Formats: sequence, C-alpha cells, structure tokens
Amino acid sequence: MKKLILFSIIFLFYLHLDAQKKVRLPVDTVGFATRAWQMDSIIKRIDRTYGASIDSVNRLNILDENTAFRMAICPHDDYTYAGFLYESVIPFIKAKTIIIFGVAHKAKKFGVEQKLVFDNFDEWKEPSGNMKISPLRNEIIKNLHKNDYIIHDSLQQAEHSVEAIVPFLQHYNRDVQVVPILIPAMNFDLMEKYSMELAKTILKVMKENKLKWGRDIALVISNDAVHYGDEEWGGKNYATYGCDESGYEKAVKHENEIIRNSLLPSLDTTSIKKFFDFTVQPGNWREYQWPWCGRYSVPFGLLTGMYLNEITGRKKLQGIKMGYSTSIAQKPLPVDDLNMGKTAVATLHHWVGYAAIGYK
Repeated sequence: MKKLILFSIIFLFYLHLDAQKKVRLPVDTVGFATRAWQMDSIIKRIDRTYGASIDSVNRLNILDENTAFRMAICPHDDYTYAGFLYESVIPFIKAKTIIIFGVAHKAKKFGVEQKLVFDNFDEWKEPSGNMKISPLRNEIIKNLHKNDYIIHDSLQQAEHSVEAIVPFLQHYNRDVQVVPILIPAMNFDLMEKYSMELAKTILKVMKENKLKWGRDIALVISNDAVHYGDEEWGGKNYATYGCDESGYEKAVKHENEIIRNSLLPSLDTTSIKKFFDFTVQPGNWREYQWPWCGRYSVPFGLLTGMYLNEITGRKKLQGIKMGYSTSIAQKPLPVDDLNMGKTAVATLHHWVGYAAIGYK
C-alpha cells in the first residue's frame, strides 16, 4: 500500500512538471503533417514520384549518405506543392541542433521589426512526439546584447515558416532539437551587425559545448520564393510580367537569375547584398521589390553562415542548387486521403516559387 501511495505521489509530481512546460502547438494543420503516419506516407509518396530526379541531382553533385550540409535554404509551403524540395535538402542536415531562421509573416501586426525574435517555449508539438527546444537557445540569448532581440511567444505561435520544416528534420532524427529565430523587416546594415554578433555567439557556444558546425550544429533558412499573380494576394498585384504562359516563363527566368547571381555558388557580402537589393525596394527596406517572403530571413541567415565560416577559418561555403520549382510546375502530391490539403490555390494568377539550396 505504501509503495502504491509513493508511486502515485511521484506520478502526480511528474505530471505536474509536464503541465508546467510551455508547449507550442501547430498553427497549420492542413498544409503540413501533424501525425507520424502522415509524415511516413508523405516521404514514401515523394520517393515514388520524385525519387529518381532527386537521386539524379545527388549524383550530379556527388552527394551521398556521408554528405552533411552546414547550411541550407528550404521552402515552407504546403507539402502537396513543395514537399519534394524539402526532401531534396533536409536529409543532408545531419546535426542534432538546428538553428532555423524563419520568416516573421505577422511581425507587422505585432509591431515588431529590426530585432531578432526568439521564443520561450520548452517544447513544440510535432508528428513524432514533442520536440525539445535546444538548451543552446538560452545560451545564445544570454550572450547577445539585450537591444538586439526580443522574446515574443505570440509571434512565434502565429508563424508557420519554422514549423513547416521541423517534421522533416524529426523524421530523420527523432532527437533533433531546434533554436528558432524569426527575422522581421530589417535594413541591411543592421543585418550585418546582428549576424556578425550572432555568429560570434554561436562560435562561443560551440566551443563551450565542444560542438562542430555541420556535425553537431547546422543552420536552416526558411523561405518561399516569389509570390506571383493578381488574385488572392490580399488585393495586391504581384504579376510583374502578366499572368499568361509567357509571363510565367519570364517570372521563372527572373527567379533563376536571382538565385544564380546572388545565392550561388559561393557567398560574400556583395552577393548577399545583391539578393537584398533584388527583393527589397531601394530606399524602403520595409517593402518588396520582388516578393520573396524570405527577403529578410535569407540574407540574414546567409550572413550568419558566412561570418561563422570566416571566424572558424574555413574556405568559403559552396552552394549547391538542389532544385527550383513552383506550385504550378508539377501535379500536387496527393494528400487528401491523409487528412491534409492545400492552404492556397495554384494557378497562373496565383502561384509561389521554391528554392532548395545546400551549402557545404
């Protein structure tokens, strides 16, 4: 009887501790997987439909099971549209701790800009069970200047660009932990300042914990490319080249010019600034020039990776284009029977571009 009472007390104690944990819940339960069986099915369907083309890219770039990207750019749109590009790049992220630079879609609503945005959640609810937030997050925050960042749980809870990537990471490593950092509107000078400080902080934390970049820690940048068309964009017209087949071809050509001229093959401040200038209006860093939703997360993440590379004495990061596509370039992956779906239409009047790039 005493043993039963003792067991009950211990059980209730740990139940109480678990109840005290701050757990972030998924915000998009339609476009992304929220169950392990959904992820298993998504991976199998991607392999059946796109496995041969993914393998071809891997062979062309001499990538195998031993390849470990130190940094990557990955889409965050519905799996039905972009899932195969997640699968092109995420298997090469081998580290246990992933610093994910997310888009801050709702930052303007919360009046947030010019700051790095962290959260205070202990765990995230994910398909294969709750994922712990890396304890390195708090170590990083502790070493940053207090004026450089804010902690904003509401903004992180409302954001979908990080949670999109985590199920793929967790599928390949059940022990994965992340450090989510949202990047709201920010001018380039401040990006350079904050990213250098963050790179130095990451290096300090790596040394203190005897971690290696690529093996133990990797960077992933969440991004969807152009948001194109003249319908269902909140009343805005993003159809620079028109909405016929010719306009689509011109827009895709423009996309690939941006990728080729600023994201590949190696990185320096000039090329990253060129990307910023491609996507952000000159003289008004709060507005689109060419509507990539990753217009802040991409340059900030790349600068952080570039600086981290420099201060660790490595050769320049080399980018590998794992793929580019759009939401109308191929048939959507079937997901309706998985209790999943689409969060937006895909037509010549409303489509999204996606880039998947790995850096090693």
